[in-house]
Amino acid sequence: MMRPGRVALLMLAVLAAAASVLYASREPVKEPAVAGAFYPADQSELSRVVDGYLANAAAPSPSGRLIALIAPHAGYPYSGQVAAYSYRQLRGRPVDTVIIIGASHYSAYTGASVYAEGGMRTPLGVMKINERIARSLLDEKAGIVFYRDAFAKEHSLEVQLPFLQRALKDATIVPILMGAPTQASLGHLTDRLTAIMRKNDRVIIVASTDLSHYFDATTAVGKDRKVIDAITRMSVEDLQGLLASNEAEACGGFPVLLTMMVSRNLGATNGVLYKYANSGDVTGDTAKVVGYAAMGLYKSPLSEQQRQELLSLARRTVTDHVRYKRAPEPDLQDPRLLANGATFVTINRRHQLRGCIGNIEPVMPLYRSVIRNAVAASSQDRRFPPMTSGELVDMEVEVTVLSPLEPLDDVKNVRIGMHGLLLVKGAYSSVFLPQVPVEQKWELKTYLEELCLKAGLPKDGWKDKDSRLFTFTADIVK
Repeated sequence: MMRPGRVALLMLAVLAAAASVLYASREPVKEPAVAGAFYPADQSELSRVVDGYLANAAAPSPSGRLIALIAPHAGYPYSGQVAAYSYRQLRGRPVDTVIIIGASHYSAYTGASVYAEGGMRTPLGVMKINERIARSLLDEKAGIVFYRDAFAKEHSLEVQLPFLQRALKDATIVPILMGAPTQASLGHLTDRLTAIMRKNDRVIIVASTDLSHYFDATTAVGKDRKVIDAITRMSVEDLQGLLASNEAEACGGFPVLLTMMVSRNLGATNGVLYKYANSGDVTGDTAKVVGYAAMGLYKSPLSEQQRQELLSLARRTVTDHVRYKRAPEPDLQDPRLLANGATFVTINRRHQLRGCIGNIEPVMPLYRSVIRNAVAASSQDRRFPPMTSGELVDMEVEVTVLSPLEPLDDVKNVRIGMHGLLLVKGAYSSVFLPQVPVEQKWELKTYLEELCLKAGLPKDGWKDKDSRLFTFTADIVK
């Protein structure tokens, strides 16, 4: 006869098992919506198709850190091979979370929806949601919510999952579906994703987009090349203009813009095109095509050749401007130098400052930033008169290429010789390059005080609640 205590324990075990089964059956797993339409519904066939695409994709290895990927989202017969060029880049990389950003094709809403619990199923299994990251993005005031219905029929995110399942092992996902984003929603997502990825380099973004729709192949290629060029140069501003004016198209325009803004915050310097094609390349019908591109966004260091080319360009610009009142117009093909960047150009004579002008934000091609700032340093620095031809003989030119700005929470984190500083308080601002406190032999306290004085503020102005400090690093070429 079973004792009462054992009966009670047995009943508890049965109830616990039943609860576990009930919980599992209620686990919020989104079922596939386009399996059998956009991609094969059979597990074996899907594995074979995706693996075949990946095997046929070349595996270029651009230098630098890969921060984000861009992949198309049409049916696999049309865009699957192009998409594989992006996902081939993930094989062998230590990635454990993928933030997938797509545009809503079926639901209209303001802001963005983040799928924040459970998982998403494909014929290859369930990809789990990184609930910690997903929930940290939610903010009702910014219009970032978990609107489950938006994902019900959506294909722009779903078609990416089988590629992730075959390219990575045990990665989690954070699906973001953008409706009509506002400035608040874009700003919130940019700041949160930047902060998350600064702390964890095992997180990567995938932006889901097709390009032009239903133009003839020649027109489509022309429009698509404009988008690819803007992404390659990491020019958020140019891409915004192209999409707003309808000079070019991308149905995932906002996901791409968000991805570029986050990537630029993380130091991305240039985009790399892995593969471009359009539906006409598959069907043979070139009258009305859809464009597809596979791209990566990279943080790439300057090579020694690139550094010396920038320095030579700065010297030539100063000389040409001082002597002939003109600036060179180089015919450059190097994507890294054509990508947007922020620089300062410094001119010294006999180890004394003669002019220094720059820009903080990367709003123009890197080479163009050097030309503009070299002209300004030689003629527009208010501390000095314009340079004369006689001063060219013994001038020393220095180019400083800046990293993106990072908000500074604690001044104790400032490293002399590594960090430049930007101070902003209302209409007042000032900046020092990383080399300045080294040259002046300043300690941190003096560094901060001089920064305030340069901005026209009291020495301790950086302590005010409405004062904001930013750090940046720099590649100094001289």
